[in-house]
Amino acid sequence: MCLEKTRYPHQVVTELSKAEFWQLKRSHTPEKDIALKSGLDIEQAQQFSLLRKQTVHTEPYFQYDILVPGALDALKKVKAAGIDLAVMTMRRVRELDYAFNKYDLGQFFPENRRYCLSNDYVKTRDIEDKPLLMSRALKELPPVANTWMVGDTEADITAAKKNNVPVIGVESGIRDRQQLEFYQPNLILQNLTQAVDFILSQ
Repeated sequence: MCLEKTRYPHQVVTELSKAEFWQLKRSHTPEKDIALKSGLDIEQAQQFSLLRKQTVHTEPYFQYDILVPGALDALKKVKAAGIDLAVMTMRRVRELDYAFNKYDLGQFFPENRRYCLSNDYVKTRDIEDKPLLMSRALKELPPVANTWMVGDTEADITAAKKNNVPVIGVESGIRDRQQLEFYQPNLILQNLTQAVDFILSQ
């Protein structure tokens, strides 16, 4: 849709496959570069990037979000172990509510364990906003023996490190191993299941 709206009439563009696009996103390739790879010019690439940012987290696209394979089983396992779970995301309330309703995630995260952005929050950059969200969560949540952050982005790792919380980077999300390594989490594992198993073993 963003390519169609941005290209000139009769301009030939190359729509990347989902796998190609996802690999570029995981390696943190700027969206403008992705647009250039698709055959847009510099000016169009800027328009494409802006349009995609305005569109990607809007309601018509919520339905395309899916859980990472194994996530539900991992959450059931950690809940059964009696561990207090909190979710922290740069999504807005309406986005988080949609996912929670679709996948019945409320069984793992009661309302007072959900940290996200208000619907009218003006984002700066995730890497700046998420540490603030985590700081708020740590002040509000009850004291515990150990706290771990498990995440798949540079914002997750940065938030944890700024708040002196050990962090496990998982490769099953929006960033690949090389990107995660750059931010130096305490540990990098393939997925949430491995992260849960590691934490339970400690």
